[in-house]
Amino acid sequence: MMKKESAIKSESINTGTKPTWCPGCFNFQILAGFKNFLEKEIAKGKKREDFAMVSGIGCHAKIYDYVNLNGLNTLHGRVLPTCLGIKLGNPKLTVFGFSGDGDAYAEGIEHLIHAARYNSDINYIVHNNQVFALTVGQPTPTTEEGFKDKTTPYGVKVHPINPIKLMLSLGAGFVARVFADVKEIENILKEAVKHKGFSFIEVLQPCIIFHPDTGYRDRIYSLEKAGHDKTNIKEAMKKAEEFDYNTISEKTRIPVGIFYQEEKPVFEEVILREVKGKR
Repeated sequence: MMKKESAIKSESINTGTKPTWCPGCFNFQILAGFKNFLEKEIAKGKKREDFAMVSGIGCHAKIYDYVNLNGLNTLHGRVLPTCLGIKLGNPKLTVFGFSGDGDAYAEGIEHLIHAARYNSDINYIVHNNQVFALTVGQPTPTTEEGFKDKTTPYGVKVHPINPIKLMLSLGAGFVARVFADVKEIENILKEAVKHKGFSFIEVLQPCIIFHPDTGYRDRIYSLEKAGHDKTNIKEAMKKAEEFDYNTISEKTRIPVGIFYQEEKPVFEEVILREVKGKR
């Protein structure tokens, strides 16, 4: 007896592991968007073995347990070098790396900087809730000034970094930001995978326990609908400066979508050409 198509698709990517995220966590939205993307790719003829995924340490990392793909749950901050190793080992794979803002911008910041430079054809998704949520809410490099927790009782005294500006300044070829919405996640993954080169996607996903939504959803607007030219680096930088991760007021507007896109030489292709040329 033939299984229903929907059942086949679900079995192909589900592990059966029960999620342990907090009820209502925005990570569920990211997971659902990622699974929707994979299911549609598989329905078009792709196989699970065509994809690989890597996660780091933090709440985000549990996504590795819930998706039936080959890959690694690696060390804190080491998602990107692991992705690079997988891609060099098998350039035909579509590789996804998942990090939290602590994993990406604190422990892993050096790897993020060089990943943008190297331009390997990998897709990097950062779950940014502006706290180290798994270890109960310590500030990360994107936490706003004044934020208090048990480790910073007098409040954060330094300005947060702007990851979008950082990626643009380093020459990343695909720079995007979305809110943690299932459909938006699915749509941005489609665009990222079509892009040949390093794709950076930041997902704003407020932590409902330690860093609740401060009104982000009421302030976001679509770059595409606003007519933004994603091929213009200067305009992309201007858009990146509209939200500084620090100040939320009635006037705050948070752009989401693709800030910038440009295809450049891909690291593994350059390396493989050189290796073949010396044989």
